[in-house]
Amino acid sequence: MDIQTGQIVQVSPLDSLEKQLSCPICLDMFTKPVVILPCQHNLCRGCANDLYDSRNPYHFSGGIFRCPTCRFEVVLDRHGVYGLQRNLLVENIIDIYKQQLESGGDGPEPPLKVKHGKELMCQEHEDERINIYCVTCQVPTCSMCKVFGKHKDCEVSTLKGVYEEQKAELKNSIDLLVASKDCVQAMLAQLEHACKAVEDNSQRQKQKLGEKFDLLYAILEERKAQLLDIISQEQDEKMALVQSLVLQYSEQLQASTTLMEKASQSMGNSSVADFLISAKKLIAEAKDTAKNSHIQRPEPGFEKMDHFTLFTDDVEAMLGKMDFGTGDDEDDDDFEEAEEE
Repeated sequence: MDIQTGQIVQVSPLDSLEKQLSCPICLDMFTKPVVILPCQHNLCRGCANDLYDSRNPYHFSGGIFRCPTCRFEVVLDRHGVYGLQRNLLVENIIDIYKQQLESGGDGPEPPLKVKHGKELMCQEHEDERINIYCVTCQVPTCSMCKVFGKHKDCEVSTLKGVYEEQKAELKNSIDLLVASKDCVQAMLAQLEHACKAVEDNSQRQKQKLGEKFDLLYAILEERKAQLLDIISQEQDEKMALVQSLVLQYSEQLQASTTLMEKASQSMGNSSVADFLISAKKLIAEAKDTAKNSHIQRPEPGFEKMDHFTLFTDDVEAMLGKMDFGTGDDEDDDDFEEAEEE
């Protein structure tokens, strides 16, 4: 019923059928292939894929797809929209409907006329519609071009036949793209895993390398302390000996000085008798003091410490050639035990 006029309007069955065969995304008749969602609503696969790509710009594998009619959420697998089931029943109905329109049955004009206003016409023959396909030149053309025009010596075929053939070829190409996409996504996942593994293994080896060098530093510091103790020990021994000799010579010097003063006083202040009485004793003491002045002396080069020179040329060469090896953990344990010894 028309609301404005209040009259009952007869609706053609084909009009109602065309409405049922319209895609809710492009609002035109379904373009094959047609996919069916779990909510039983149908979509052009091309329209569904465009809608999915617009909301999945990074092309992640799988995801959530919302039905544009009822907003039902559909979980897609790694194939995306191409993993949805085709509705062959709707596709067959569309073919029957188009055949009915082409045979002149009642109903609206073909979708091409409704959408574009007129059929595609030949540019060479304006009154001729394009109804055949030139296989040789790979272009659509009209019958007049085949009879009298530039395609008269070419091989031609029906538009529908070429359409179905190229449609099947395109479908195979899409399937190849889907398979290639899966391979690429799998490879990307492997590469991401490899990057993570490289980062983790690198960090682990850096830690091990740091521990090895810390161990070498500790061994060098310990050995350095041991060698310094040996040098300090000999230094203390030599210093003690020298200080002992200094003390002995100082005592000898003091005794000689005291005896000289005593002898000088005896010669200057005593009478002849007193001098003769003490002179003999002083002479004996002077001889003994002079004899004891030959105290032990350090040997030549006693003060040198050159014998503690550390030759590190071989060790420096070995450290300079130190590199990453392929030894197992047992070799590392043996190396650590050798270092501890």
